[in-house]
Amino acid sequence: MAAERLSMRTIKEVLRLKWEKKLSKKQIATSCNIARSTIRDYLERAQSVGLSWPLPSDLDDGRLGSLLFSSTPNESSGKRELPAMEYIRKELTRKGVTLRLLWLEYRQTNPDGYQYSQFCLRYHRWSDTLDVSLRQTHRAGEKLFVDYAGQTIPVTDPVSGQIREARLFVATLGASSYTFAWAASSEDLPSWIEAHVRAFTFFGGVPEILVPDNLKSGVTKPCTYEPDINPTYHEMARHYGVVVIPARVARPKDKAKVESAVQVVERWILAALRNHSFFSIEELNRAIAQKLQELNSRPFQKMNGSRRSLYETLDRPALKPLPSVPYEYAECKKARVNIDYHIEIDDHYYSVPYPLVKEQVEAWVTARTVEVLFKNRRVACHPRSYLKGKHTTLAEHMPKAHQKYLEWTPSRIMNWAGQNGPNTRSLVTCILESRRHPEQGFRSCLGIIRLGKRYSAERVEAACGRALLLKAYSYKSVESILKTNLDKQVLPESPCLEKPILHYNIRGREYYQQKEAGHA
Repeated sequence: MAAERLSMRTIKEVLRLKWEKKLSKKQIATSCNIARSTIRDYLERAQSVGLSWPLPSDLDDGRLGSLLFSSTPNESSGKRELPAMEYIRKELTRKGVTLRLLWLEYRQTNPDGYQYSQFCLRYHRWSDTLDVSLRQTHRAGEKLFVDYAGQTIPVTDPVSGQIREARLFVATLGASSYTFAWAASSEDLPSWIEAHVRAFTFFGGVPEILVPDNLKSGVTKPCTYEPDINPTYHEMARHYGVVVIPARVARPKDKAKVESAVQVVERWILAALRNHSFFSIEELNRAIAQKLQELNSRPFQKMNGSRRSLYETLDRPALKPLPSVPYEYAECKKARVNIDYHIEIDDHYYSVPYPLVKEQVEAWVTARTVEVLFKNRRVACHPRSYLKGKHTTLAEHMPKAHQKYLEWTPSRIMNWAGQNGPNTRSLVTCILESRRHPEQGFRSCLGIIRLGKRYSAERVEAACGRALLLKAYSYKSVESILKTNLDKQVLPESPCLEKPILHYNIRGREYYQQKEAGHA
C-alpha cells in the first residue's frame, strides 16, 4: 500500500467500530485519532465494493487494499449511473417528494444501482458544494423570506439638497430563490406593509408561510416559541391567507435564504448603482427594478438554470392566487371611550355608542375610514377626518333623554367646575356653548378641572380668567398659561366673568327627571 495510507489494521478497526459497534464518525475519529473525512472515505470505498462486517476470513491485507484502492468510489459502471443531482434537488422541492421515493424510482430503472444509503450520501456530498442558501430544501410555493438590507441608499432632495437614507426591503422565495427588492424612506409599519403588498404582486401569487426577521414593524415581542405578531401585520396576512412564522431569535439558519439574498442584492444591485445619484424614491425603485431583472435572469454558478427559470417551473405554479382586492393598510389603535362617548384618533374625535363609555375598544384606521371594534364586533364606522380637535358624531350614538344612566350632564360639569371658582365655571360654560353638542366639550372641561391635581386651585382659577380674557376657550390654552406662569401676572382688568347659561342644550338632570315624570 502507499505510504500515505493508514495501516490495514486501522482501516479494519474503522469498519468494525462503524458496522459492529454502530459508533458515529465523531466517536470513531476520537478512538482512532484520524479525521472524520478519512473515515467517511474508507466507509464509502468499503460499501462500493460490497464489503460488510465481519470481513471474510480469507481476506488478507493485500486483497483488502486492492479492493479498497484499486479504483475510486466515484467510478461507476453504466448500471450504477445516478440521476442528475440538479434533477434530484428540483424534485425534492415538490410537495410529498422525498429522497426515498426518488431512490425507489431510480432502482426501478437501475436494479443493480446504489443502495439507499449510498444514494443519499452522494446527493448530500453534492449539495454541500452549493451555497448555504441553496443547501436547504424548501418546498415549492411554501415559504417567502423577508427582511431589510443593512446597507442604505442615499436619496437627495432636489430642492433643499438634503440627503436621506432609503431602506431596501428584500423578499425571496424558498425553492427558487427568486428575489424581489423595493426601497422605502423608512422601516415603519406602513412601509413594511406596502412592501409585502408589492412583493405579492411581483411574484404573482401568495406563499403558504411568511418568514420575517424579528423586526419591530412585524413582530411586537420577539420570542423563540410564541412571538407576538403586530395586529396590522396579522390582518394583512389574514387578507392574503398566509401564515406568519418569524425566524427564531439567534437562529441565523432560519433566515439563511433571505440573508443570502440580501448579500446578492447588495452585491449585484446596490454596488452596481453606487455611482448613481437619485433624487426621489421613485427614481431609485425604477433603477432597482431594472437591475432586479438582470439578477433573477443571471445563471447560477454551481447548478444549471437561473432564479427566474426555477421560479417559472417550481414556485410560480405552486403559489396561491392573489385576492381580488389588494390589502389596504389599516393601523390598529387601542382607545378608551371617554365620558363624552368619543375616542381620540390622531387628535380627532369619533363617536361610539354611549353604553361603551369607559370601555376599551380597537380602532382600525385606514386612509379613508375609521372602524371601531368592541370584543371583535364592529360598533361604529366613520369617514377618516384629518381636522385636528374636531368631532365626528353620529346621532344614533348620543344618549336618549329618558336614559336613567345619564350620569354626566353639562350642568353637573359646570357645578363641578364652579367649586374651583367663578372663572373656571365661566370658561367651562363657554367651551360647552361653543360646541354643536355640549358633550363634545366634556373632554376639554374635564381636562381643565383635572389640572387641579398638578396645580393649585388658585392658579387654575387665575389661568381660566386669563383664558376668558383672551377668548381662548380650550384645555390646551389653560395648560399653556400654567406652564408659562402667565397666570401669575396681573390682568389688565378683572370684571365679573360669570354669565348666565343661554345654550339650549344645557338642561341638567332636573330636565330629564321632569320629562320622565311627564311621561309617567
